[in-house]
Amino acid sequence: MRKIWIVVLGACIGLASSATALGEELFSATGTVIAIVGGDLFVGEAEGHLSGAGTLNIHSQKDPALTCLGQFTSTAELGGSGQMRCSDGSAAAFHFQRLTMFCGHGVGNFSRGSMSFAYGLTPEEARPYLKLPEGKKLAHNGTELELVALVRSVQQ
Repeated sequence: MRKIWIVVLGACIGLASSATALGEELFSATGTVIAIVGGDLFVGEAEGHLSGAGTLNIHSQKDPALTCLGQFTSTAELGGSGQMRCSDGSAAAFHFQRLTMFCGHGVGNFSRGSMSFAYGLTPEEARPYLKLPEGKKLAHNGTELELVALVRSVQQ
């Protein structure tokens, strides 16, 4: 009888831990990330869980081999903070504010320069929160976002 109770207890513990992992997956959201890092455009995704923890995966539009992975934590009231490391060895610490449960914006200190970003927003919605390099604008070329030079009109 004692062995049966031990087996039942072990099964309950196993089910509880797998239910927690399953619950985290069921109650998570993924959103796009648009970031200006050291004057370069980075894009990717962030995945946030109900617990407030999440992960970040972005890459440079100019050099797609340059990738950055990070982790963050957040609360509904205070926003959040996190850190990321890139494939070239550079690193950043950042903080952000939520606009809603699924979108927000933030800034960071990056070893490559300053960082500004928005998540869960369209490029048009993200523009006010991004610190673009002087003389550049964010544009969509039909398939992806890119930083392009502002066209100046010639005055006569």
